[in-house]
Amino acid sequence: MRLVFMGPPGAGKGTQARRICEELRIPQISTGDILRAAVKNGTAMGLEAKKHMEAGGLVPDEVVIGIIRDRIQEPDAAKGYLLDGFPRTVAQAEALDELLAKLGNGLDRVIDLAVADDELIARLTGRRTCPACGWGCHVMFAPPAKEGVCDKCGGELVQRADDSEATARQRLTTYHAQTAPLLDYYKKRNGFRSVVGVGTMEEVYQRLQAALA
Repeated sequence: MRLVFMGPPGAGKGTQARRICEELRIPQISTGDILRAAVKNGTAMGLEAKKHMEAGGLVPDEVVIGIIRDRIQEPDAAKGYLLDGFPRTVAQAEALDELLAKLGNGLDRVIDLAVADDELIARLTGRRTCPACGWGCHVMFAPPAKEGVCDKCGGELVQRADDSEATARQRLTTYHAQTAPLLDYYKKRNGFRSVVGVGTMEEVYQRLQAALA
């Protein structure tokens, strides 16, 4: 099964993607991971990507598509794959469609893990860390035994700057701006599914299973 898995920051996409891939025995293909691997392995596309990365620029879509083309033709992707973090724009989605058409196949499902912004803000801002020993927790999902106190050393738990509400809202604003047109692009297809990402991990996973069936 060939999948594109979408979802906003804080939706729990990574955890669910790993479980889906284990169940279906297909690789989870993250653009960041395969870019780094291509650069490390010195492939033609990796060397091209490296030039742009070292210059401090974005890797052009055609290079990213070339790296994805190489990756999805590797033996472990013969039975399918899950694309995580790609495409991010309509132009990338169109390029992916063109690539898959040349390879004689297409996407089986595009899954959007949908969670309301208020819920996402609560998730994204709930992390707390202990400056003294580095211990971390989450006020919603793994709260400390005593509010505001580190379970490990008794130090005061703090919220890091990158877990603030302002930062979380900016991340979501950016995500929606980039992704809304992409969702509109995929919603026209029979293979598009929107899955509610609220509930226990098991409940969300069961909904995903139904969407993949």
